[in-house]
Amino acid sequence: MEPTDMQPESESPPPHTGRCLCGAIRYVANGSPVNVRVCHCRICQRATGAPFFARALFPIAAVSVQGQTSAFASSAGLLRRFCASCGTSVFAQRDHEFLAVALATLDEPGRLPPTMHIFTSSKVPWLSLNDGLPQFLERP
Repeated sequence: MEPTDMQPESESPPPHTGRCLCGAIRYVANGSPVNVRVCHCRICQRATGAPFFARALFPIAAVSVQGQTSAFASSAGLLRRFCASCGTSVFAQRDHEFLAVALATLDEPGRLPPTMHIFTSSKVPWLSLNDGLPQFLERP
């Protein structure tokens, strides 16, 4: 086969790297996320101390973590993982299958734009969502 007849190899996206505020937690997420969403539920609001939790969901096997996280079970089957040194909310772990990475902790947070808003029934009233993304009162 001539080089001009070869099919290009499929390329996976470059890894997504990130860290907590103090740098004690560092991570690499490989491949494409399962989904990228903004959650407005009250549990996410309280867990992050913010009006919403913007996160990218990866298979847990695709994410390698350096450093020690502390965890809190915020609801059935969901562990919130945060840095024990600085308190940054870095991950939310669903069972032992998926890890949600906080978009704001990514080194390049603009690489993974959200595709929808979920649990907007709990959205803080002063927040205006005019980004054109689909909005769901609860789960999609």
